[in-house]
This record gives sequence, C-alpha cells and structure tokens, in this order.
Amino acid sequence: MEMDNVGQQRMLQLQELEGIRNDAYEISKIYKEKTKAIHVRNRIIQKMFDSRQKVLLYHYHLKRFSGKLKSRWVGPFIVVHHYPRGAVEISSPSTGKILTVNGQRLKPYYESFEEEQAIAIHLFDLEYVDENRENRKKKIEN
Repeated sequence: MEMDNVGQQRMLQLQELEGIRNDAYEISKIYKEKTKAIHVRNRIIQKMFDSRQKVLLYHYHLKRFSGKLKSRWVGPFIVVHHYPRGAVEISSPSTGKILTVNGQRLKPYYESFEEEQAIAIHLFDLEYVDENRENRKKKIEN
C-alpha cells in the first residue's frame, strides 16, 4: 500500500516538473519573439548618397586617443559610386585617391553660405491699426 502512494506521488511530481518545463519553454519563445520584433524595428537604415555629393567620413581611429575637442569627421569627400549593399566609393578632392567605405561611416556635408549667395530681406515697421478701437471711438462720439 505504501509503495502505491509513493509511486503516485512520484508520478505527480514528474507531471508537475513537465508542466514547469513547458511553461519555461513558452516563456522563452515569447521572449525570443519580442526581441526579434525589437531588432526588426531598430534595424540599420541604409543611407543613400547621390553621385558628386559631398560627404564627411567618420575616422574611427581617433576614438582610441583622448581629446574631447578633436573632430572625428574628416573630409569633405565626393561620392563616386554607390553600391547596392551599402558600400560607397568616395574620392578625395585634394589627393585624388579613391576609397571604398561602408556607407554607415558617412554623413552629408553641408557647405556654409557665403554672403554673395545670401539674400537680404529688409523689413519695414508696420503701423498697427486697431479697427475695433476706431469704430468704438466713432460710436462714443455719436
């Protein structure tokens, strides 16, 4: 009689253990789905550059040296060709060398405006006329 009770308890423990294992499997599956969704949402977006566009190149070797005021962007470079997988071929206007780099290391170069290109707009002071005030004055006078 005692052996039957022990056997039943052991079977219940095994069923409980299998239930816990199934729950852990489901939880890990849900976790993997959520992390996959986050990675898909935050995936790297490829930058597209036009030919003859000026860009700056990120110089990652400067990251190793201390110096807060050092610029890590060098250039400007001119885009020669954009490959489909994100690689970009750039050329240096000063040396004429052509480099092939990862497109994620580039950002657009915006040239500063010169005074000749800027348009001057002259603003004149406008006299503010309150029509409602004028109408109230006329009603008071009448």
